[in-house]
Amino acid sequence: MSERHSDEPVDGRTDRRPAGELEASVLAALWAAGKALTPGAVRKELGGGLARTTVTTILTRLHAKGAVTRARSGRGYAYAPAQDSHGLTARRMHAELDKDADRGTVLARFVSDLSPADEQLLRSLLDDARPDGGDAGR
Repeated sequence: MSERHSDEPVDGRTDRRPAGELEASVLAALWAAGKALTPGAVRKELGGGLARTTVTTILTRLHAKGAVTRARSGRGYAYAPAQDSHGLTARRMHAELDKDADRGTVLARFVSDLSPADEQLLRSLLDDARPDGGDAGR
């Protein structure tokens, strides 16, 4: 019996997409549509190359992650993005931050790796978010 490594495809296929690419494609289709879509409509927007069950599975996973909302549509659901792409990126950043108990160190490392322009942008955003107009601590 030959030994098979876990990263080798079982059926000889090598055309698998990288992890997350399908989810990103489905979200892009939903954002482009600007309205809730059924799995069949999402499949059509993606060019029809995926099975409807695959699209349904991706949408179900995105719903479980809070990335899409769903509402009844006939016997199934129609899905819509929960946020725009910027909101989703911010949500992912929060999720990564929540994975580490030492938030201060994570944030310090993040800030230390910012470019000067991004650091200035972050400072400006933080100042604008202060109720006193950003005068605190100056």
